[in-house]
Amino acid sequence: MIRRYGDAPKAGQQYTLRPGAYAILPRDGMLLLTYQAAPHSEVQLPGGGIDSGESPVRALHREVFEETGWRIANPRRLGAFRRFVYMPEYGIHAEKLCHIYAAHPVRAHGAPREEGHTALWMTPRDAMAELYNLGDVDFVRRLFD
Repeated sequence: MIRRYGDAPKAGQQYTLRPGAYAILPRDGMLLLTYQAAPHSEVQLPGGGIDSGESPVRALHREVFEETGWRIANPRRLGAFRRFVYMPEYGIHAEKLCHIYAAHPVRAHGAPREEGHTALWMTPRDAMAELYNLGDVDFVRRLFD
């Protein structure tokens, strides 16, 4: 059974399954995160949706690069969780299946490519206080507590 974080699914609401891959990226006692300005202002683990025909690891590399400008190495799967959310940028109610990885940020290649994203560094403790969703917080806590 995969743990759910956040709101329970609403009875009668249709949800689109939206698998994604997200990374906890430690380096020199800090975590590489992304700040997303829209549609909601939030600090997140870098990552996002897995495109049709794409592997979770390939999606992880692509999404981290788009949202932070960094290349990563040695991803290791930690687990997964579910969230039921409305995604205004797609106009859908989604069942997000979030696959969480730990990986090493290797090198920055410039600014994030995805509009509205800013790469930022925080200590694990600060990240647990600032991350928007409780699933991300729980995985960071498990890795660093």
